[in-house]
Formats: sequence, structure tokens, C-alpha cells
Amino acid sequence: MFKFALQSEVNTNQKDMRKFQTRILLILALFSVSACISNEKIIYLQNLEDKTPIKDGDLISYEIPEYRLQFNDIISVNIQTAEDMIANGFNNSALGQVQQQQQQGAGDVYYMTGYTVDKDGNVRLPIVGKVNVEGKTLEEARLEIEEKVRFYVKNDLYVTTKLGGIRFSALGEFKSPGKFTILQDRVTILEAIAQAGDLTTIAKRDDLLLIRQYPDGTRVHRINLNDRHLIESPFYFIQPNDQFYAEPMKVREIGAGENFVQTFSLVITTLTFSLLVISLF
Repeated sequence: MFKFALQSEVNTNQKDMRKFQTRILLILALFSVSACISNEKIIYLQNLEDKTPIKDGDLISYEIPEYRLQFNDIISVNIQTAEDMIANGFNNSALGQVQQQQQQGAGDVYYMTGYTVDKDGNVRLPIVGKVNVEGKTLEEARLEIEEKVRFYVKNDLYVTTKLGGIRFSALGEFKSPGKFTILQDRVTILEAIAQAGDLTTIAKRDDLLLIRQYPDGTRVHRINLNDRHLIESPFYFIQPNDQFYAEPMKVREIGAGENFVQTFSLVITTLTFSLLVISLF
């Protein structure tokens, strides 16, 4: 009778143990499914369900507001007379200096060769002195500088003004975060992300933080990189001194893997440890 009762208790314990193991397996299985990052969260420029679809090949029109210069911008100013162009052709000597310094790895070359807009909105040019360019477009700044120069030079002039590249910062879940300068007049947000090595797998692409400078202060914007309508938004082209911060997904907090293989390995490790503990007790 005692033997039968003991055997019955053992069977009950084994059943309870099997139920416990089954529950552990179910919990781990649910964890592995929920922890994986779906493609919908990492694919750029999708046609989202709640938005009007933009078909491949559709022409997307947009109006790019002309950028107006502000404090801490750097502009390149090149002034040539007719004699300069006859002597040197149409070659830009300032551009040659920039290219030479680039080849020598001289860092931010326009910081050395360009003119910085000070806190009062002025750039200080040789001979001419201070010229106010704050709030002006590049063309308006060019005309203002040309008018100042003509007071000293009576010959025919050719004046050009350009932004000294587009500077931006990338922080957070970028593969190569840092400060960057792209020597172009226009840069898209995708080009900026590519310059920073693309986002990591666990970055929140639907909630990228953009800190943008305006003449009257700073504003914070949220951008959804998964949405194809980004192309027609005012944030598709970045502006000088833009700052991007990519936050991590929740998957980083719980320590799950970024893909199925990593998550599966984590589940197997956890399961092995759980079974070892169960077998001991």
C-alpha cells in the first residue's frame, strides 16, 4: 500500500514537471516570436495602409524652399575680375585650394577657406569688411557682396557664393555616428543616413528625431522613414546643422536578438539553462 502511494506521488510529480516544462516551452516560443524584428519596421519608404499609395514610377513633385543663411553657417565667396578670368580661364582658384586640401586630408576645408556667419549675421570679407547676410538666400547674399565689392573694384566682376557644404550630425543607432559634411548644394535625408553608415537593425525608423535650426530658434520634428510620403515632405532634403537622433527599439531593453538566428540561439540557451535547473531540483 505504501509502495503504491509512493509510486502515485512520483507519477503526480512527473506530470507536474511535464506541465511546467510545457509552460516554459510555450513562454519561450512566444518570446522568440515577439522578439524578432519584422521587415515592416526596417524597410524604408513603404506604402503604409493608412496612407494614399504612391506607385513606383509616379512623379512626386515638391517645392524646396530656398535656404536662408543663419548664424554659424559657412559660405564660400569667390570674386573674379575679367582680367582674372582671361589669365586663369574659367578655373576657380579657390576651388583648386579646396580640392588640394581635401587630398591632404585637411578636415573641414571650408572652415579654413570659407566665411562664417557671426552672431550678428555678418561675414567679414577682405577689404570690404562686414557684410550682413543673415536671413538672405545665397543669391541675395551674392548681390549684397557684389554691391559692396563694386565700391572698390570698377572692372567687370564675377561673384559666386556657395554654402560650404551641408553639415549635419547623426547620433544614436547609426552604424557610424558622428559629424559629417557633404559638399553638395542639396542632400536628401537618405543620403545623410547613408553617409552615417545606415541605421542599425534595432533603430526606430518610424520615429527618427530631427533637431533643426531656424532663424528664430530650434524646433524638434519626428520623421517616419518607413513612409513613402516622406519624399514629398519638407524634411526630405536636409538643411545645414541638422541633428538626427535614432532611438533603439524595445528589443534592446529585453536583450533579444536582432534577427531569427540570434533570437533562436538565445531561446536555446535559455531553454538549456531552464532544463538544467529543473533537473537539479
